[in-house]
Amino acid sequence: MTYGCQTWSMTKAVGQKLRVAQRAMERKMLGLKLTDKISCKEIRNKTQVSDIAQYIAKQKWKSAGHVARLQDNRWTLRVTEWQPRNGKRSRGRQARRWREDIVRTMGNTWTREAKDKEEWRRGAEGLILQWMDGA
Repeated sequence: MTYGCQTWSMTKAVGQKLRVAQRAMERKMLGLKLTDKISCKEIRNKTQVSDIAQYIAKQKWKSAGHVARLQDNRWTLRVTEWQPRNGKRSRGRQARRWREDIVRTMGNTWTREAKDKEEWRRGAEGLILQWMDGA
């Protein structure tokens, strides 16, 4: 269900759909139905499964740190920093880019901050929760 989640741009709608699917799977694991009227918290306590949105945010955070620490000119780093030639995007609400999730949380200097691996790991926990609230 989370294959390639490091590359996703998380929106509230996508996060909500993933949570709904996860809760349905947990109910199926326990043999429960929606009509049983058991709260999500109670189901989560029984299954001991972590929240999918938190897992995705953690994976994306780790991947962003890895991309920022790349030394050579690989395509992953080039695509992350790439800007279109004309600098314009089409009309209407813009699709969220992968990089914008991180920039919104860490600011434009996130690549410099990610160079220090230990510092990046230490800052992860609180910022992942902040990141999930903003998605």
